[in-house]
Amino acid sequence: MVTKMLELKEYPQIDMKRFMKRYFEEHPPEYQFKAKTSDEAISWQKAARAELNNILGFQDIPKVDSDAQIIEEVDRGGFTRKKFLVQTAPGKYLPFYLLIPKNISGRTPLVLAFHGHGYGAKDIVGLWEDGQERYTPDGYQKDFAIELVNSGFIVAVPEIAGFGEHVPDQSNVDTRFVGQSAPCHFLSTWTMMLGGSAAGFRVFEAKRLLDYLTTLHEVDSERIGAMGISGGGMHTFFTTCVDTRIKSAVISGYFCSWFDSILAMNHCICNFVPGLLKLGDLTDLAGLLAPRPILVEAGSYDKIFPIEEVRRAMDKSVEIYRLWNAQDKIELDEFEGRHQISGRRAYKFLQEYL
Repeated sequence: MVTKMLELKEYPQIDMKRFMKRYFEEHPPEYQFKAKTSDEAISWQKAARAELNNILGFQDIPKVDSDAQIIEEVDRGGFTRKKFLVQTAPGKYLPFYLLIPKNISGRTPLVLAFHGHGYGAKDIVGLWEDGQERYTPDGYQKDFAIELVNSGFIVAVPEIAGFGEHVPDQSNVDTRFVGQSAPCHFLSTWTMMLGGSAAGFRVFEAKRLLDYLTTLHEVDSERIGAMGISGGGMHTFFTTCVDTRIKSAVISGYFCSWFDSILAMNHCICNFVPGLLKLGDLTDLAGLLAPRPILVEAGSYDKIFPIEEVRRAMDKSVEIYRLWNAQDKIELDEFEGRHQISGRRAYKFLQEYL
């Protein structure tokens, strides 16, 4: 007698994705956006923003004196590029570049420019990996910090933790198993074990940087924007959600339901925030952006943030903005291309709203 054995794939109970989705459906997020009126939406924002700060982690680190130090100044023709160190926590310094147009008079709007994965801040301020000057845009980020300063903004470009010069000592680390993402892996695992996240630590440092920048006499602290691509788009999203000093933002190569992108394929570990789905999906937290002007950039051939899902996320976000009668303040620049900065609308968009 021969007994037919089932293939493992025929056992539905071992499908982890199915199980996780069912678990999520049976344990709905506490802060799904369900507001029906503007008053309900404002109350939701207050509670959800506080909870997001808790989930991100590191937002309760006490403020310290900035102890800002200039370590380099370069004349780039139409603008000056300065390199600083600023203290964000006791004994912890953040490197950043400040690009200042030469033709400004009086207080000028500021844009925080958050780079994505690559070799760090140098990649968007016109520098090659070895520190040599670059005068032609290169790569998927297209030197967008230079485009911003040429558009009349003062631009701050932090060296985001895990990139460039802002990486942990890896002299005793075997990086064979984590490859190029080793610094992100180190940062993410440490921050998770400390009860927070890499995203939370990066947001914390951006807020401390902004504390310093708003003390500069040339910066108009009432006109602050943010722009970022990919991991920098994630940084822009979360920083804008929790820091209302940011009045307008451009989120490039990121705005998509986490189920359809971050959780649907292989992404760097720095994209993951423990407990975030207990709060809601990206399309819920988009309610923390409203009613501020937001531009989303999305490439039609971006495989890691599928365009159909970006459109769906935008449709949901427009409905949220409608509660503030601000549905015209959230826009999509859908362009033909892959995972990259567009810029077709971004710089004029920020000029209009800052």
